[in-house]
Amino acid sequence: MLLTDPIRMLPSLFLPLVGVLFLGGFSAGSFAWAALGVVGSVVYSAVRWATFTYQVVGDRLELTRSLVSRSVRTIPLERIRGVDVSHPPLHRLLGIAVLRIDTGAGGDDKQEGELDGVTRAEAERLKAVLLWHARARMARRAARGAAGAAPGAPVAGAGQGPATGVPVPDGAVPAPVRHEIGEATPERVFLAVPRRWLAYGPLSGAYLLSPFALLAAGVGAAFQWGEQLGVERRALWSAAEWLWQHWGVLVAALVLLLLITPPVDMAVYALFNWDFTLKAREGYLVAERGLLTRRSVSLERRRVRGFELVESLLERQAGMARAWAIVTGLGDSQTRGQLLPVVPRKVALEVTGEAVGPIRADLRAHPPAARRRRLFRAVFPWLAATACALPPAVIWSGPWWGAVAAGLLLALLGVPLGLDRYRSLGHAYDGSRLAVRSGSLRRSQAVVERRAVVGWTLSQTWFQRRAGLLSVVAGVGAGTGGYTALDVGEAEGVAFVSEVTPDWLAPFVAPGAD
Repeated sequence: MLLTDPIRMLPSLFLPLVGVLFLGGFSAGSFAWAALGVVGSVVYSAVRWATFTYQVVGDRLELTRSLVSRSVRTIPLERIRGVDVSHPPLHRLLGIAVLRIDTGAGGDDKQEGELDGVTRAEAERLKAVLLWHARARMARRAARGAAGAAPGAPVAGAGQGPATGVPVPDGAVPAPVRHEIGEATPERVFLAVPRRWLAYGPLSGAYLLSPFALLAAGVGAAFQWGEQLGVERRALWSAAEWLWQHWGVLVAALVLLLLITPPVDMAVYALFNWDFTLKAREGYLVAERGLLTRRSVSLERRRVRGFELVESLLERQAGMARAWAIVTGLGDSQTRGQLLPVVPRKVALEVTGEAVGPIRADLRAHPPAARRRRLFRAVFPWLAATACALPPAVIWSGPWWGAVAAGLLLALLGVPLGLDRYRSLGHAYDGSRLAVRSGSLRRSQAVVERRAVVGWTLSQTWFQRRAGLLSVVAGVGAGTGGYTALDVGEAEGVAFVSEVTPDWLAPFVAPGAD
C-alpha cells in the first residue's frame, strides 16, 4: 500500500509538481519542494495505512479510520448485495487485491465499502465470510418466519464459518440453510467465453464511433486551446482549408482511421473481457473477466429478477448480443450487472435462460398503426428540415440542390429504419415472466419475472389516442425501474396488464367494457 497509494496519487500531484518546477525555474529549491511533495504523499499513505482497520463484529462489518478524527463506517451484513474482488496490474504484481462491497445504496465504492490492498488470500477469505454471514442471517429470518418462532428463539447450527476456519459464537449467526437460500450443488460454470468471440466486441456502436468522437474532441480542443498553446486560430482555419482543398489527403486519413479502428477496439475490448466466465457459486452468480485488471463480480441469485438482452444494429446482423441482469438494489447495473459480453444470440438466450430463467412465449406483434407511427417519425423530420432549409438556400444562392438531395436521401434511409423499428416491437407473457422489446440501432429486450412487477402505467399522447395506441410501462423494483411496451393497441395493452396481474386492473374496468 505504501507503493500503490503514492502511484495512484501521481496524476493529482502532476500539475502542482510541474507548477512548482516552472515557478522555481528548475532550480535546486524547486526540485527540493517537488521531492518534498512526493515524500509527503508517501508519509500520508503510510499514516492512512496505519490508521485503518476493519473487522466483522456480530452482524456488521466495521471500517475504522482515525487519520485526523476517528470515523467508523458500519455495514450491516444483511444489507450486502455482493462482494467484488479486482486485481489491477500493480496489485497483481504485488500480490494484493481490491475488495468492494455493494449494499445497493447507489453510492460510489468508497461510500459503500472498499478494502484496497488486502492480500489475494485475505480477499477471497473475507469475501466468503461476508457472503456466508449475509446468507446465514437471511436463512435464519426465513426459518423463523416459516416456523413462527419468537425473535429470541435459538437456532441450531452455530459454531463454524464457511470453510474458512472463522469461529462463530453460539447464538450469534446460524449456519446457512442452503435449501432455503440457493444451491447446495458444487460450483457450476454456465459459460466460459471463447477468446475468438472477442473479435465481435467492436461491433458495438460505442466502439465503432470512438475514433470519430476522439477526432471531433481533438478538433474542438485545438480550436479552444490552440491560442493558449501558441497556435493562432487563423493557422487552424488555414490548415482546415488546406485539407478541404486536398480532399484526397483527408479521405486517406479517414480510411486509415477506419482500418486501424477495429484492431485497436478489439484490443481494448479484450482487455476488459478476457476469459469472461459466468458461473453459479453458493447462491450467487459470479462473473469473472479482465486481462490486466482481473475482476470478479458476485450477484445474489435470489435478488435477480430477470435479464436484458441488448443488440446493436451490427451485432444483430452478425447474430450476436449482450446481456445484463435485472437485480434489485444494485448500485451499478451497467458494470456490475453484466452477465455476458458479445456472444451469439442463441448462446445468450440459452445461458440467461439457464442462469436466470427463460421466456417461453413468442413476442406478439403490434398493430399496423404502430408501423405508421414509426415510419412517420423516421421520415417526416428530414422532410420538414429540407423544406425549412430550401428557401434560405435559394435566396442566398447557396447549394440548394445539395441540401435537397441530402434531405431526401436521409428521408429515404428513414423508411427501412422505421420498418425495422416496427419489427423490433413486441411483448409477451408466459405465465411467470413477461418480456418487452423495442429499438433498432440499439434493440433491447427485457425479460422480467411477474413477481417483480410492482405497478403499471398506461399512457397515451394525443397522436396515440388518434391511432388507437398506448404505451404500457411495467414498474419493476429492479434495473431501470420500468420497462415499456411501446405503441400497443388499446385493447391489447389492457389485456396484457390483465393477463399479468388480473386482480389489479379489475377495479378500474367498467363491467361489460371492451
